[in-house]
Amino acid sequence: MPIGVIVNSLSIFLGGIFGVAAGPKLSDELKIKLNMVFGCCAMGMGISSIPLMTYMPAVILSMILGTAAGVLIHLDGWFQKGGILMQKPIAGLMKNSSLDTSSPEYMSSLITVIVLFCASGTGIYGTIVSGMTGDHTILISKSILDFFTAAIFACNLGVVVSVIAVPQLIIFIIMFLASRVIFPLTTPEMINDFKACGGFILVATGLRIAKIKEFPVADMIPAMIFVMPVSWAWSSWILPLL
Repeated sequence: MPIGVIVNSLSIFLGGIFGVAAGPKLSDELKIKLNMVFGCCAMGMGISSIPLMTYMPAVILSMILGTAAGVLIHLDGWFQKGGILMQKPIAGLMKNSSLDTSSPEYMSSLITVIVLFCASGTGIYGTIVSGMTGDHTILISKSILDFFTAAIFACNLGVVVSVIAVPQLIIFIIMFLASRVIFPLTTPEMINDFKACGGFILVATGLRIAKIKEFPVADMIPAMIFVMPVSWAWSSWILPLL
């Protein structure tokens, strides 16, 4: 039973609803400062994962190859199109003219929150662990942060934040079911490098949330596909030659 996945998706959905309802009552100062705290928490979660990496060259190579692949296939643009598809019907129903959904700042924030909820290293790794061992601790811990993060983002982005829970649930359920096939094929070193790769992306996401630097977090996601095969190839083919 994917309890952790369900709890995580519910936390995003309910957090978004709460943010829309409470948004007008929260001061801009509180929203800005909490947003900075969420960025700091995302960076902290990422930094805690980076020291776990076993093969640094493999992780760095994966980050470069993955980001290059993301740029070549215009992954950032696909995320934008997905965000627009989610936002359009909701905007039509809500008739909320106070949200400029076409502004670059709006789309940048929407992409950031989609990546944070649907493609974070912590979420993906937590889902795999949950599927293989039944330990939901990682996802439930993530859910606490996600609830409040969704609430603050929903203050500015609207109810579309709650809708992100739907694709997130689908993605995580697929990974939960696939984990029984994936996990036995991995080694502890591959998992550690995978977590470190996710940590780098989380740090970039945190910097983007805090509006310190607009990292191309959407384009960086393919690195998480590259990292385990590259880690295996490095340990099997390269290290014996050194």
